[in-house]
Amino acid sequence: MSSASGLAPLGSTLRVLEPAPHVLAFYDGRVPGVRLHSAHENWLDDGAYALGIASYAVLDGDEALVYDTHISLAHARIIRDTLDQRGARRIRVVLSHWHDDHVAGNAVFADCEIIANRETAALLAVHRARLEAGDPPICPLILPNVLFEERLELTVGSVPVELFHMDIHSRDGTVALLPDGLLLAGDTLEDPITYVDEPDRLAIHLTELERLAALGPRRILPNHGAPEVIAAGGYGPALITATRLYVEQLLRLKAEPELAGQDLRTFAAEAFATGVVTYFEPYEAVHRRNVAAVAVVASNP
Repeated sequence: MSSASGLAPLGSTLRVLEPAPHVLAFYDGRVPGVRLHSAHENWLDDGAYALGIASYAVLDGDEALVYDTHISLAHARIIRDTLDQRGARRIRVVLSHWHDDHVAGNAVFADCEIIANRETAALLAVHRARLEAGDPPICPLILPNVLFEERLELTVGSVPVELFHMDIHSRDGTVALLPDGLLLAGDTLEDPITYVDEPDRLAIHLTELERLAALGPRRILPNHGAPEVIAAGGYGPALITATRLYVEQLLRLKAEPELAGQDLRTFAAEAFATGVVTYFEPYEAVHRRNVAAVAVVASNP
């Protein structure tokens, strides 16, 4: 599997899972000892791939809706080829938010409708130069061409899909609600903990988690989670509870700075007690980064 550089070829460890009727999950990462892009620290290997990442597709008849374009052009080509092989002739894309590991494959779908909320479009425009000069670069970054505000109803074949703008993890989150309460959650929820990108907005994210719960999801497919759970149909609604408990604990840091010294298992004990999330060692680094980001905000009121 490894190339002469010691790196595995992009897409060589991707698995196609079928967590629900009409839904495919394109999962990669959480493969011990494997790197795809570089031996040096970079967003692809040390972020998305180490933590594990899935993009999704809703497929019915000759129509498909891709939810995020994955971490490379090679991954996006596998998604498109798989959908082509399964009979999709009309493909649309939805972006869950603007972050690099969700938009890196956009160019493969440049001839398709790429749907995003207006906040995502604005943030991609603001960060375009940085994303195109990143390591690895996303160049050219293809921007969304169909925009919505707050809510959008779509139909994929006979499958209804509702998109909702959510201010969780990032102010531009978009989740997709499918029949029978199946939720494509993007990065609004993760197993085991959320990645804090906007530490000054945690209180807003907490309120928005209540709005997310009010949608009534019965099964949840996050972009970052355990492949075996995703393959088995996803997480229960307690994933929202676990996320809320962790965010509440982060918000306690300002009044109780001594909590910052706790490891992930200790700090997030209540979240783990829900039984819906599982300890995964690479998230220790995510937790340390979260705590440091929140501490900076707490020290600069």
